[in-house]
Amino acid sequence: MTAILGISAFYHDSAACLIIDGEIISAVQEERFTRIKHDASYPKNAIESLLIQSNLNLSDIDFVVFYEKPLLKFERLLETYLVNAPKGFRSFRMAMPVWLREKLFLKYQLTTKLKLLDKNFDENKLYFPEHHFSHAASAFYPSPFEEAVVLTLDGVGEWATTTVGIGRANKLEILKEIHFPDSIGLLYSAITYYLGFRVNSGEYKVMGLAPYGESKYKDLILNNLIDLKDDGSFKLNQEYFNYAAGTTMVNEKFCNLFGEPVRESENSLLTQFHMDMAASIQEVIEEIVLKISFYLKKTYQIENLCLAGGVALNCVANGKILREKIFKDIWIQPAAGDAGGALGGALGLWYQELNNERVVLPKKDSMKGSYLGPKFSDQEIERELINLKANYDHLSEDQMIEKTSLALLNGEAVGWFQGRMEFGPRALGGRSILGDPRSEQMQKLLNLKVKFRESFRPFAPSILREDLNKWFKLNCDSPYMLLVDEIDEDLKLEMSIDQKKLFGIDKLNIKRSEIPAVTHVDYSARIQTVHEETNPIYHKLLTAFKKKTNCPVLVNTSFNVRGEPIVGSPSDAFKCFMGTDMEFLAIGNFVLRKDDQKESLKENYKDKYELD
Repeated sequence: MTAILGISAFYHDSAACLIIDGEIISAVQEERFTRIKHDASYPKNAIESLLIQSNLNLSDIDFVVFYEKPLLKFERLLETYLVNAPKGFRSFRMAMPVWLREKLFLKYQLTTKLKLLDKNFDENKLYFPEHHFSHAASAFYPSPFEEAVVLTLDGVGEWATTTVGIGRANKLEILKEIHFPDSIGLLYSAITYYLGFRVNSGEYKVMGLAPYGESKYKDLILNNLIDLKDDGSFKLNQEYFNYAAGTTMVNEKFCNLFGEPVRESENSLLTQFHMDMAASIQEVIEEIVLKISFYLKKTYQIENLCLAGGVALNCVANGKILREKIFKDIWIQPAAGDAGGALGGALGLWYQELNNERVVLPKKDSMKGSYLGPKFSDQEIERELINLKANYDHLSEDQMIEKTSLALLNGEAVGWFQGRMEFGPRALGGRSILGDPRSEQMQKLLNLKVKFRESFRPFAPSILREDLNKWFKLNCDSPYMLLVDEIDEDLKLEMSIDQKKLFGIDKLNIKRSEIPAVTHVDYSARIQTVHEETNPIYHKLLTAFKKKTNCPVLVNTSFNVRGEPIVGSPSDAFKCFMGTDMEFLAIGNFVLRKDDQKESLKENYKDKYELD
């Protein structure tokens, strides 16, 4: 047996994963334990959880892989500061103490922390692949392809911001790179910052806001901010940005170009300008990604594409690649951000360095539905519920499914905590909040009274895979909620001329389809297909709901409030349930109703977490 522990940490979304003899055993993010969104700290709790789940000690681990090369990243920081001196001195002064105290001596830091689990831990077990190789490995090795072009896009790793590689059998070679400061991830983050959202957290809000606007500023972006070539390569005009050496993403010249200042905060007014900016940058990113994709297919003549890196979470752009039919098939790593680097680093060592054989099953990836986190037995759940003084009913699985489907039918917001926790940013029916997609009030209820977040944010549909073609235009598996496509024409309700003239967010109140709670203003949806083999209990719930309603779709959003990580334990789930307007909780084979709980157990969750 060869066991490999993968670790990502110290930037954002720290995580750990375990693979044994090439099989992905488990993977989990540190934030699920610490309750700190995007926690960047050493993933102590995640590592301990993996070992407990697998009944292993650290001494049983043969290799430990950290997902990037810290010394190479330090080189990039120093060179960037020197090139921009003296302008970058403030940023330099803020960054250096952390590097000189901790990050520069990362091997020693990791060894010290790992020795707390095993005093005899040998630092020679540590390996440090490059950041984008870890991303690329996370995309190719779990994919269902023998051969693929592998594209990674994010903010920045050590130097690379974009890479192209070729994966064949058990080998992966990086062939091309674009380097910092040229980065479409940082371009998107700059607009995120400009629109008043938090960088490395609010980018998906920009994507969700885009359909409310028109791409009025696309040409201004393409003519001033970025030099985009026909092959998709690009350079950013640094005259407009401040991220290379400053403490903000954009500068005054950037603001003057678009005629508006940086939006002050999340709480300030969202105007049509902000929506149009979101639409514009989204279209620019889509154009870049499509140009790159066309070039890659033409150059390498390979049928399959794998994607990873934070930009690969832009499911609207992913959907465009798919619909253009550039490649025969595409596969996207569900934990495409830095958390997935832990997995990619470990898989890269197993295949690339140790030269182990890779067995690919046709049309079946090796991610196990991304249900790779902890699972709780009914005994463990009941123990926590008793400690919380909760009132509950313990039912059979069939009874639990029946009660839950009835709650959904009655228009209630349902907390759903079942099986293994998902790895990555999406809730996929393991730690989800569910609702009836046919309800015209459900989107507003979930956004304002359950999630405590902006009203414009869309919700995703979960659908039985076997019913997909009757409800959406998408014609392939989408188990990880990483593809956007339109709802079926027969389900659309066309807006009137007057309705189309409404101010962006006012369109929210217009019923646009037979499943309005999951239909965005442009008739699109971020679709999750549910498969019996990877999540049988969620499939069973959707089937029960379909029998009652003839609708095989549910609203699926992550089980948390705004600013909170997805719930990790039964206690987390109960507290979130009691702190929101959720009315029903199904956790294992236990069901709980809000009306049955003691008033004293309720708490105000609206202001508990810092806004994301």
